[in-house]
Amino acid sequence: MAALPMAAGCLMAGYMIELCGRRMSHLILCVPFVVGWVMIGMARTIIWILIGRFLTGLCVGLLGPVGTVFIGETSGPKYRGILLAAISLAIAVGILIAHIIGTFLNWKVTAIICGIFPLLCYIVVFFVPESPSWLLSKGDVSKATDAFFWLRGYDEESIAELKSLMKKYQKIEGQKVTWAETFDRLRQPTFWKPMVILLIFFFALQFSGVNTVAFYSVTIMKDTLGDGINEYLAMIILDIVRTIMSVIACILLRVAGKRPLSITSAFGAAFSIFGLSAFLLLAPPNSTSLAWIPLTCLVAYICFVSIGLMPIPWCLTGELFPLSVRGVGSGISSAFNFFTFYVVVQTGPYMFRSLTTPITFAIYGAVAFLGGIFLVFFLPETRNKTLQEIEETYMRWKDKSQP
Repeated sequence: MAALPMAAGCLMAGYMIELCGRRMSHLILCVPFVVGWVMIGMARTIIWILIGRFLTGLCVGLLGPVGTVFIGETSGPKYRGILLAAISLAIAVGILIAHIIGTFLNWKVTAIICGIFPLLCYIVVFFVPESPSWLLSKGDVSKATDAFFWLRGYDEESIAELKSLMKKYQKIEGQKVTWAETFDRLRQPTFWKPMVILLIFFFALQFSGVNTVAFYSVTIMKDTLGDGINEYLAMIILDIVRTIMSVIACILLRVAGKRPLSITSAFGAAFSIFGLSAFLLLAPPNSTSLAWIPLTCLVAYICFVSIGLMPIPWCLTGELFPLSVRGVGSGISSAFNFFTFYVVVQTGPYMFRSLTTPITFAIYGAVAFLGGIFLVFFLPETRNKTLQEIEETYMRWKDKSQP
């Protein structure tokens, strides 16, 4: 129920963050987010739950592009990768907290507690300034300058970056962009080349089975360890592993960069799930003495996807697109991610039944492997680059594509 509204929300977010700004979009979205959780927590009929799930799903979709673009524009090159990767860490921590609360409390109380977090988000974001890039694009130089120094501090590096930003947007200050000009920008290599990279990246993420494996991981454990396993404990343990690896991913992004981590993540996930597929295909029934093999493959898979495939495409949505189409680009790519998420989760049970679990996992592994090959040849490195430097890279692509 929540997946399709997520995709719709992403598409709406692209227009919303350009019209209202990044900060104001955050504040607006917190309100229906709280309302949705309260409706679920106070539900008297199934209609209340469905409406609540629709609202929360829509808000998750809207916040996806808003969060990545806002963080990408307000953080410096040195820490931008870590802060963008922290989005996946926050999701992992949120899932862990929700599962822990849901284990000990009923679902209505859990929903009400979940509604507290967007309220806290509203309070925090209320005291944060708007994105300097967005303010400059609207011609508000004074507020942009104040916001930039509030966020980055006042030093020579910050002053130089602000001057670079102001020089660029002085050229477009006061200009009104028509729909024809907008569509023309969407046809430029500076838009569609990053878009193709992100769409294939998100496709590889979802069709490598990351969410399907997460949903069925407890079932896999029961098949290998028997019915004696505590499902809630197993779920929480996997959540803890995912959270720890998300922390490690934030550290590795600062040291290694996005490109090597993405490639390692894709190939590591592929070989891990290949191993799981081979075990399920070849191992004799009730082979509990060999249970460590599928468990190792499963944990390795979760570790590998957590350091690259899961966090990095979200990081790139806030980095790869030029400012003039950043909202639209992040919205479309994020919507594609949630749409493929919906398709994979819906088709997963049918694939398990018709193709068997080992073959399904082998297909997921093949997608991850092919995605890794694509990333080797086409994924650029953005570590320690300003957003202007990244955009200039695509401008060089544009110049090379012209006769």
